[in-house]
Amino acid sequence: MIEVKNVVKSFDGFHALDGLTMTVPKGAVYGLVGPNGAGKSTILRHLTGAYKPDSGEIALEGEPVWENPAVKRRVAVIPDEVYWFGSAATADMMRFYRGIYPKFDMERYRRLREAFPEVDEKRPIRRLSKGMQKQSAFWLALSCRPDYLLLDEPVDGLDPVMRRQVWSILMNDVSEYGTTVLVSSHNLRELEDVCDHVGILSHGRVALERSLSELQGGLVKLQIAFPSEKSPELPEGLEVLHTSSLGRIYTYIVRGNAQAVRERFEALKPLFMEALPLTLEEIFIYEMGGEDYAVRDIVL
Repeated sequence: MIEVKNVVKSFDGFHALDGLTMTVPKGAVYGLVGPNGAGKSTILRHLTGAYKPDSGEIALEGEPVWENPAVKRRVAVIPDEVYWFGSAATADMMRFYRGIYPKFDMERYRRLREAFPEVDEKRPIRRLSKGMQKQSAFWLALSCRPDYLLLDEPVDGLDPVMRRQVWSILMNDVSEYGTTVLVSSHNLRELEDVCDHVGILSHGRVALERSLSELQGGLVKLQIAFPSEKSPELPEGLEVLHTSSLGRIYTYIVRGNAQAVRERFEALKPLFMEALPLTLEEIFIYEMGGEDYAVRDIVL
């Protein structure tokens, strides 16, 4: 488990993190989402021990991360911009990683060569394309057999086939070895397929943190057709976050229990009513509806 409690970090007076608190359950795939400047990359650098918080606590299974080599050996990270030594090739970095990570698995490194066949392990990584550099980063990180894997925009630059393959390997590690994966990404559609927990960042703090099932269960999306062309007056007490219409079909986003909301609308005797699943992108938009960067007047 990763625990972050009231972490504050400032740069020249700017609060990049402002009392951030979050919990990543062990064995979870945790998606960290938020707009640019919300603090996603900053908190990842704290979790790797690259940054020291101005105040607050960061712990991995109860042990502090800062200046704790024993904890850091259990964590692998793939940042948005991966750093490589000068003219180092994948094979050179493999030997470097073997000296740091006690669980580095050479047998797995050899097997993963088949998963990333386009990467020439003897060619300097800086001379590879961006997509191949990302493949090299995954090849090395997965060979470390980390207990915790931190990913910042991990599949940028990968083609659709390679994206699917990488996620397949990661999901296998989660199910078979209990690897904990923390993913920071703007690709909400992709996170929706792999995450079981989500944290939404806003202005340096976690505004919302729940399991994906709880998030999806807290909002209801209904498409309804009424006998009259005009929408009837809605029942009192409904927290309607969004309304749109196309002809006689109305779409409502409502906060609350799905069954209770349906029963309230059924009292209006609609001609037709259907509950639709909400995407993580829609959840993000409507859960953050009160924030400065809210997206308004979206046609769903």
